[in-house]
Amino acid sequence: MKRILILFAALILALPGFSQQQTVSDKDLATAIWVMSKTYPEGFTFDLGTLSHPKEGLMVSYKATQNHFDRKSIPDVIKHAHAHDNIVGGWRDPETGLYYFDSTRKFPEDSLAAALAFARANGQHTVYDARREINVKSNYEQQDIRVIYDCDMGSSTDDLFALMMLYRYMDMKRCTLLGVVVDRENRANADAVDVMNNYYGYPDIPIGLETGGVKDPHIYIPYHNMAYARSTDGEPLFKRSVGDEGTYMEGYKLYRKLLAAQPDKSVTIASVGFVTCLSRLLQSGPDEYSPLSGVELFQRKVKNIYMMGGVFGDSFEHDYNFTAAIDYSLKFFELLPKDIDLVFSPGEVGDPLYYSAAQIIEDMNWTNAHPIKWIYQFLTEDKFQKMWDPLAVINAVEGDEIISSFSPRGWVTLTPTGETLFKEDPKGNARYQIPGDKGWSDFILKYIRLMSIQH
Repeated sequence: MKRILILFAALILALPGFSQQQTVSDKDLATAIWVMSKTYPEGFTFDLGTLSHPKEGLMVSYKATQNHFDRKSIPDVIKHAHAHDNIVGGWRDPETGLYYFDSTRKFPEDSLAAALAFARANGQHTVYDARREINVKSNYEQQDIRVIYDCDMGSSTDDLFALMMLYRYMDMKRCTLLGVVVDRENRANADAVDVMNNYYGYPDIPIGLETGGVKDPHIYIPYHNMAYARSTDGEPLFKRSVGDEGTYMEGYKLYRKLLAAQPDKSVTIASVGFVTCLSRLLQSGPDEYSPLSGVELFQRKVKNIYMMGGVFGDSFEHDYNFTAAIDYSLKFFELLPKDIDLVFSPGEVGDPLYYSAAQIIEDMNWTNAHPIKWIYQFLTEDKFQKMWDPLAVINAVEGDEIISSFSPRGWVTLTPTGETLFKEDPKGNARYQIPGDKGWSDFILKYIRLMSIQH
């Protein structure tokens, strides 16, 4: 018994007097693991080879050892672990109160898509990220989520991270990105999306560009020339599909083309910028892509819109994205069909999600030439960029379960000065996200960071 207590103390406290090279019997390991289940009621992960808790890697339990939840079953779990990855995990089911023991497979941190696929194949609900100490949901329904991403690329870098999230969701087979609409004028902004498409392995995703929207909108972080970055030898750093000689379709026309080709009520729009292209779409008439008016086409094809924007509660501040093109915005709210579900993510929800330049560069150190990393190295100092825009994408793909809480249903009215007024009504088409607590905000930022290191 004394040896077991010394072993357990070494595991928990990493006592320098205990040599990890000592031979430990499976019987002693089983006893120590049982004691750990009492010490760590919420769960643990333990490497049988190093006699330590792993500090990195993505952990997924094997199906072969599921339903092992008593002391007598631990030796079977250890035996399976020895034959595979030599890792044992423990966790308590809050619904049943049972403590489960599993043989665990360890994936590299940059293999989230593979870890999630393995988890689904083995009937596991989550993947555990040991470095960030978060669980990533894996038992999601394989829904047919078809997304059009509408952004004001070229100013705030959260647009880039929201787009990055969509590529990673595509890697996981969680959505299809139909196209990207850039509602900030200037070809360079569309070229930046072209770079991102190519870098993340989706070079054929179509891009639309606004040409009749907000004139000279404010630029917060001047990264719009990222697409033209060159090496010291004068060669382009990043590949593009459209190139200097190519052209981009008008933003609202790309909307019409994409929507016309989709099944009815199948399209989700993630809007994180101005609504100029959406407004022009709703005001458009029949064309070569559809005999329907813009409102008719929108109503037939669009299921819901997730928007980064709005100011709710007791505040009467105006919203920047809507105010920047107020005439377009007023027309958008006027013409928007009332049966389209609207989910707003106000700015205050993303305010705690500060992703520092140092963290970004660290997370992307797996490569020397990365478009987002390059921006933070050469085009901007750290301006305390918050991760507002990724929330609309996360909400759209993950669904309600990942949200901290919502407002009741109601209707949103935009005033001529850019205020978003909410009137509660159970029959309303709109909800807005309520800021989460520190734990929720920390989880979301860690989730975005986990996506950043995938390659």
